Amino acid sequence: MAISKTRISYTVVSTLIIGLVVFIIVIPFFDSSLSIYVTVLALGLSLALQKYMASFAGYFIIKSSSIFDVGDRIRIGTMKGDVKHIGLFHVILDEVGEDEKMGGELTGRIVHVPNLIVLDQPVLNFSKDYSIKEKIISCGYIFDEIRIPITPLSDIKKAASILEDILKVENNAFMKEAKAAFTDGLPNFIDDVERGPRITVHIDEKSVWIKGRFVTPVTLRNELKTKISLAFLERIKNEGTIVLGEK
Repeated sequence: MAISKTRISYTVVSTLIIGLVVFIIVIPFFDSSLSIYVTVLALGLSLALQKYMASFAGYFIIKSSSIFDVGDRIRIGTMKGDVKHIGLFHVILDEVGEDEKMGGELTGRIVHVPNLIVLDQPVLNFSKDYSIKEKIISCGYIFDEIRIPITPLSDIKKAASILEDILKVENNAFMKEAKAAFTDGLPNFIDDVERGPRITVHIDEKSVWIKGRFVTPVTLRNELKTKISLAFLERIKNEGTIVLGEK
C-alpha cells in the first residue's frame, strides 16, 4: 500500500516536472517579450533542481541498462541491501549489514538512495553475473570462501582434506541446483569453482590459513558457512594433530 502511494506521488511529481518544462519551452512562442524572463527562470530552476533532474534521468538509466532489478542484492558506494523498489527519484533498499558487523544479515532498516548516486558511484550487484557465453544473467548464487586458521605445527594436509570433504557434502546440492537453474550457460564463478582448486593454503606470521571455496545462494550464505564451520570443529574435536590458530 505504501509503495502504491509512493508510485502515485512519483507520477504526479514527474507530470508536474514535464509540464513545467513544456511550459518554459512553449511560452516564448506566444509572447517573445517573456523569453528573457523564461531563460532566467529556466536557469534558476535547473540550478535548484539539478539533483532531482539527475535522479530522474538516473531512473531511466537504471531501467534501460538493467544495472539491477527489484530483488537483487547490491552495494552502491557504502550502502548495501536488497532492492525493494526502483522509483523515479530513489531506490529503496532493505539494508544488509557488512560482514564484520551483521554478517550479511538484514538489519531491518530501509534505505532510500537517490538515483543520481548510481551515476556517480560504483554499483556491485551480487545477484547478476556474466555467463560463460559472456551474457549478463540473473543469478541468485554467489561465490564465497571460508577461512580457518590453524597452527603451523598442525597436520595441514589432514585439515585441508577434512575441509574439502565437508565442502563436497554441504555444497554439492547447491551446485546441482545452480547448474539446473541456468539453461543459457553457467555463471563464470561456478565455472571457475569447477575448474579451479577447492582448497588453498596461505601462511602468515601467526597461523596457516586453510581456505575453502564454495557456491551458495545469496540468502543462505551465512547459514551454509556456519554449517561448514561447525562440521569442521566437530571433525577435529578429537584430533590432536589439528589445533586452531590465531587470527
